[in-house]
This record gives sequence, C-alpha cells and structure tokens, in this order.
Amino acid sequence: NLFWYTVCMDKREAMKQIRDEVLALTSSPLYAYRTENSYIPVIGEGSHDTHILFVGEAPGEQEAKSARPFCGRSGKLLDEMLTSISLDREKVYIANLVKDRPQDNRDPTPEEIALYAPFLDRQIEIIQPKVVVMLGRHSMNYLFKRAGIEDKLLPISKMHGELFEGDFGYGKVALLPLYHPAVGLYNPNMKGVMFEDFKKLEQFK
Repeated sequence: NLFWYTVCMDKREAMKQIRDEVLALTSSPLYAYRTENSYIPVIGEGSHDTHILFVGEAPGEQEAKSARPFCGRSGKLLDEMLTSISLDREKVYIANLVKDRPQDNRDPTPEEIALYAPFLDRQIEIIQPKVVVMLGRHSMNYLFKRAGIEDKLLPISKMHGELFEGDFGYGKVALLPLYHPAVGLYNPNMKGVMFEDFKKLEQFK
C-alpha cells in the first residue's frame, strides 16, 4: 500500500535528519570528547511503528563505539526482560535522552539534557508510541515534565512499575518508569522486582 510505504519512508527520513543534525552538533559540550575518542552518537534503533518506546539516559562506552543503545551488560539484561514477556527487541524502539557519551559515564548535565532533549521530542513525534518506558531518573524527570505531569514526580524507588498518563501532543500516552537495567547488575536481588515491573508492558504489545 503506497500510503504506508510513504509513511514509513517519511519516518525513516525524519530519523536520518535527526542523526545528521546530532552528528554536526558542534555546539555540544560532548562534541570534542566524541571526536577525540572516535565515538558515534547513539540516536536509537528499532521499529518506527512500535507502540513501545524505551528511553535511557545516555550512551556508555560500548554504545558510543557501536552507535547502538543498550548493547553492553545492561542491554543483555534488557533483552532478557523483553524475552520474559515474549517481546522482540526489533519490535520496540530504544533511544536515549542524551545522544552522546558523557565523560567517564557521569550523569548528563542540565545543559546537555536541554541541548539533546529536543531530538528525543522529535523521535516521540515520529513514533507516537502508546507507552513511553523510562529507564532511569533523568529520562523520567524530563519526560514527566514534557508530558505535563511533573506534579506526579517522586523518587524512582516509589514510582517504578506504576503506569501514569500524560500527553506529548498527539493524544494520551502511558508513561512507565522502570529501574535502569544496571540496577539489576549491581544488585541482583532487585531483578525479581524488575522482571515483575516489566509485565506491565504486555498490554501494549
């Protein structure tokens, strides 16, 4: 069907445009660090037609070398959680709030978040997911503000696994804060809770 082919091509072109702009983002405080280390921005990967969008915080070293989100040990645990609810990684979209790797895996600064967040806003507009899954507190804090439900924010320890309703400009969207997969690596006792939280996504498949 020509209409759907056009829509798919438009989405792909729009994502390519984001990639090209981030590649040329010399105003970023992370640009020099990226070029000195031959790192690559991590724009995201997966289906542009998915109902489920995952948003991490920023790429780690392996991600910045491969341009793929969640491809290290955290990614392996994320894959296990996806498998636990019979969801293929290719059927979801995985992105980060900040597209370049911060030095020594430090937290992104407010300035970096402000600079890169508009690219994520555009990705949400392209994909128009039914649920946005936030992996970690920086993406949670930003996206709750963006969705107009900042007043619902609490520490992630109190919010994980709970579904909230927000609006990104194209209609009502579910927001699901989850612990970052790295939490399960540092504290294996948390894995049971994390796998349980993940079951909330089954209704959006």
